[in-house]
Amino acid sequence: MSVQENAALAEPWKALWNNDLSLTEKIIAPDFVAHAAPITGSGADEIRGREALNQWIAGIHSLLSDLTFGIQVGPIATDEYLVVRWQARGIYGGGFPGAPEEAIGNEVAFTGTDTLRVEDGRLAEYWANADSLLLVQQLGIRELPGA
Repeated sequence: MSVQENAALAEPWKALWNNDLSLTEKIIAPDFVAHAAPITGSGADEIRGREALNQWIAGIHSLLSDLTFGIQVGPIATDEYLVVRWQARGIYGGGFPGAPEEAIGNEVAFTGTDTLRVEDGRLAEYWANADSLLLVQQLGIRELPGA
């Protein structure tokens, strides 16, 4: 794929994270793999497949209503990779392990950088680097359960 074609995947990738799960079949490879540290401190650090990605995105949206992602830097693309720096904002609705009840209704904002490998015009592999510490601090979490 060309650099321009890979860069063009940034907007639908952002839209997917803005909960347009109809894009998954179009832009995500069937054998997609995501590498991400679990934000709650437990669970797998790999997500495999389109359905698992959709569940991950839907799960984040269930915790944070009105969640929106915007691209701050990029896209930066090569003939094999796509990188974007993003910021997310949403309203915490409850359900995050260790978060106090008084955090419900708080607006939160956090950032991250996505590095994606492109194969045959689809996103095949993803390395997530999110500022999870900033998010949990905004939720008033002092210690994660089980930590």
